Amino acid sequence: MISDAGVESDCGKYDEDEQLVGEDELVAYLESLSFERNLSAHTVRNYRNDVSDYLRWAKRKELDPFHITHRQFRRYLGEMDAARYSKRTINRHLSALKGFFSWLNVSGIIDVDPVSAMSGPKSASSLPKVIRNNDMRAFLLVHSGIDADGEQVERTCEDVRDQAVLELMYACGARILEVANLKLCDVDLSSQLVKVFGKGSKERIIPIHDLAVESLREYRDHSRDELLAGKTSEFFFVSSRGGQFSDQAIRRMFKKTLLAAGLDPTLSPHAMRHTFASDILAGGADLRSVQEMLGHASLSTTQIYTHVSPERLKAIHSQAHPRG
Repeated sequence: MISDAGVESDCGKYDEDEQLVGEDELVAYLESLSFERNLSAHTVRNYRNDVSDYLRWAKRKELDPFHITHRQFRRYLGEMDAARYSKRTINRHLSALKGFFSWLNVSGIIDVDPVSAMSGPKSASSLPKVIRNNDMRAFLLVHSGIDADGEQVERTCEDVRDQAVLELMYACGARILEVANLKLCDVDLSSQLVKVFGKGSKERIIPIHDLAVESLREYRDHSRDELLAGKTSEFFFVSSRGGQFSDQAIRRMFKKTLLAAGLDPTLSPHAMRHTFASDILAGGADLRSVQEMLGHASLSTTQIYTHVSPERLKAIHSQAHPRG
């Protein structure tokens, strides 16, 4: 069975304080991810957890984690499947271990990589979850200072900031961590451009529309100084205490806004990114430009947004068919 600590077996428990075989190598690998590839702390933590699960499993099975056969490693994946881990989770573990074993091979620690040729279970393909137009309007209305009847309502500094965050996310498809790490010097409202740093600290410059510029300017020129209350910060978005408005804080704000708008509570901030991509492609943007704005390394990743809605198919069919 698999517990929260990883894959269990009938080989018995072991002392959690005892160092695992491969632990030193894992630490060195994680350092390479942080300093050479500039991966985020969250990503590095996931790699650590996934590889550590494998090292604990190898210890329980009394196997050398670096010299494992294909059949033995397949058994590891099989136990995860038997414990009803999702296909996505199994593939994430496999991806982490492929990276680790590749690094071990390149570093000369192992001569043979038994994992690189492994394939995980095929996940059912699904379209990204997006926010419908009417729902997006209701969502962006929550902090706008206008109620459902079109009347002006009083806003707090936090409302102005939250509105600017949400408008920016929908305007350019930035990831939530990219928004949280945005610096004051990265926002050029006169040119209607923002500079973000994506995965691996890759820089990209994204245009934003007039409504987003207006919202960002109102926040920057008025509410930001009130939130800082005499403090200084390099970050564009700041908390009510004058610190960085972190990605965790943005997630909490996002969930509260969903609740206030009466929308699906399972929607995530990443749905804003999906919606941005889907909407501008539907509006006629070319795939390469969208790839550049999203910061995708591969065009195939961007292509998941090229689905056509049933409504649009009906409209196209009606216009194009001789008997439409």
